[in-house]
Amino acid sequence: MLLDATQKFAEPLTADRLSSWRAALFPTGRSGMSKITVGAWRTDASGPMQVVSGPIGRTRVHYEAPGAERLNGEMRAFLAWFNDGVVSCDPIIKAALAHLWFVTIHPFDDGNGRIARAITDMALARSEQSAQRFYSMSSQIRAERETYYETQEATQRGSLDVTPWLRWFLACLDRAFDRAETISAPVLQKARFWETHATAPLNERQRAIVNRLLDGFEGKLTSSKWAKLAKCSQDTALRGIDDLLSRGILAKNEGGGRSTSYSLVLSPVGSG
Repeated sequence: MLLDATQKFAEPLTADRLSSWRAALFPTGRSGMSKITVGAWRTDASGPMQVVSGPIGRTRVHYEAPGAERLNGEMRAFLAWFNDGVVSCDPIIKAALAHLWFVTIHPFDDGNGRIARAITDMALARSEQSAQRFYSMSSQIRAERETYYETQEATQRGSLDVTPWLRWFLACLDRAFDRAETISAPVLQKARFWETHATAPLNERQRAIVNRLLDGFEGKLTSSKWAKLAKCSQDTALRGIDDLLSRGILAKNEGGGRSTSYSLVLSPVGSG
């Protein structure tokens, strides 16, 4: 669903496409033990669509969606606005409004939140005119779902002023950027390291140990740990370490004797 939303962001969002996404979420036509409507909007046959929490008999109603008789008109208006190519507002703001608008209509029996997140990522891909992104708003919303639900409920139960929702959305997006940087930094660092040392004639043991260090080696690297990890003798470990020291790939840490330890040189002199 997310791949279809982001890789084909330029294609129109239609009722049929939304139904296909929902069918992918519920291939058996059931949500848990309950049978749900597939390929169409909800019917409210069992009562109004409510977002509730708490045990049976003491449930709390967080939100009641528009009646099923309004769904055709509400969704036509939403889809026409979402697909309108006229720049009526900042595309990031449009992504935030699209998410809120869709979950407020709540057109399906189940899966509305997940589909709303896909719509959000689709709108963000449109804003950048690129399917290639290194962050996921969907994942960040899931990580912050407690404040997400609180902000959403306060907005839906309040006036038509959506400013608090927009502020939360933009801050959440900013945190998604930060999270992506945190996750990608070690990967990029590893790539840069091996690009710098692409021509270094390292043996398999040396490459394996260096990769362990790049992946976040716990504790300090010593010759005895090297020997254990590489399953080699202490002398072979020392020769491997000395070779990396001479190439500027490893550096000796402060201290000596039996406590001698080594660290990777991640920014060798002259690397730029």
